[in-house]
Amino acid sequence: MKHNHGSGWRRSFFLSLPALLIVAGPSYGDTNARMITKLADGVYEIQHQNSPGGASGNTTVIIGDREALVVDSAYYPSVAREDIEQIRKWTDKPVAFLLITHYHNDHNNGSSTYMAVFPNLTIIAQEETKKDMDLIQPGNVERTPREYAEAIAAYKQGKDTDGRALTEDEKKQAQNVLPGLEQAVAEFKNIVYESPTLTFKHKIDIDLGNREVQLLHFKRGNTPGDAIAYLPKEKILVAGDLLVYPLPYVGDGYPSEWVETLHKIGQLDVTTIVPGHGPIMHDKTYLYLVADLMQSSVDQVRARIRQLGFPGTHTLDEIKGSVDLKPFQQKFAGDDKDLQAQFDTMAAALVKITFSEAAQR
Repeated sequence: MKHNHGSGWRRSFFLSLPALLIVAGPSYGDTNARMITKLADGVYEIQHQNSPGGASGNTTVIIGDREALVVDSAYYPSVAREDIEQIRKWTDKPVAFLLITHYHNDHNNGSSTYMAVFPNLTIIAQEETKKDMDLIQPGNVERTPREYAEAIAAYKQGKDTDGRALTEDEKKQAQNVLPGLEQAVAEFKNIVYESPTLTFKHKIDIDLGNREVQLLHFKRGNTPGDAIAYLPKEKILVAGDLLVYPLPYVGDGYPSEWVETLHKIGQLDVTTIVPGHGPIMHDKTYLYLVADLMQSSVDQVRARIRQLGFPGTHTLDEIKGSVDLKPFQQKFAGDDKDLQAQFDTMAAALVKITFSEAAQR
């Protein structure tokens, strides 16, 4: 499955078949059922059901004695509405703060739904995230339903979005994905872009009433402005897409700084980690595995650059053959053949962004 925001294989434009199933988040990290987990008294995580038209990032709800804070607002307004209905079952206190962990729209399209219900809401983001959202998201909201509609029309005619005739197997895939794409068109009619109203550079401390939440930014990672939510008393960390399970999302990112960010997170006293997509983690094993993978990519790319010279005068093709991330495949994918194939695609994308980061220095 493919993504529809960010960059790499998760752009907000349509890819031709066989890259058919386009969603807003990493499908390998999502679930076929909506799941709610109580992390502590007054702290809950919602893992959203996967949809062929758009998979939402995880949402975390943190309730204090006075008010509540939500981390990430999902991809569809309908998903955000369902989450708000659930929040109202947990508390009658208002959602006063909404943290957007990064600019990818599977984590923030639902913000206008929260604003409509909680008009005094403060939407918080790291300052680079606000810049990216203000630049990219208004166009996404306008363009995406049109592109979904174009894909629907093409698939119904037995073609991909480039006009190529679909194979019989691809036609079956298209039939399976059409309901999700049609849902997406309907959903996007109800999306209004909401820009963050409060930004920070490195840290904001929020007291929700007998509950402390630290909003932190270390260095660039999956995006320039990744923010995390840390509850020091409860030892809970909400990581956004700095961590996605079972494979990291690397269509975007700055691997050398991402490694540093992960190690900074590793120094925090936490026993529960909520990733951007995928199940809750109860130790830092996966965090360090992702950091080791990225460090290996960085080290190997840099070694090749030392051989070639200034990367700005060379191409990815001159680099990628010298980078071997295959030793990590078993650690991430085990014996799952499909996941192994997805790992290989992810590894190639990781090398690409590692070289891109190096070439920008």
